[in-house]
Amino acid sequence: MYKIYKRFISPTLHTITTSLFGPGQGCRFSPTCSQYSKESIKKYGIIHGAWLSFLRLLRCHPLSTGGHDPVK
Repeated sequence: MYKIYKRFISPTLHTITTSLFGPGQGCRFSPTCSQYSKESIKKYGIIHGAWLSFLRLLRCHPLSTGGHDPVK
C-alpha cells in the first residue's frame, strides 16, 4: 500500500499543492496534507485512506483557517 502511495499519490498531491499555492508554500494544516495522506493510507488502507486524503485536500484552500487536523 505504501509503495502505491509513494509512487502515485504523493507526486499527485505535490503537483496539486504546488499548482495551488506555488513552490515553497507550506500546508496550512498540521500534519501537512502529505503526512496526513500517508497516515490515513497506513491506518485505513488505500481506498478509504485516499478518500480521506481527497477530503482533506478539499479543505485545504486559501480561505481555510487550517490548524491541527489529525487522522481520526
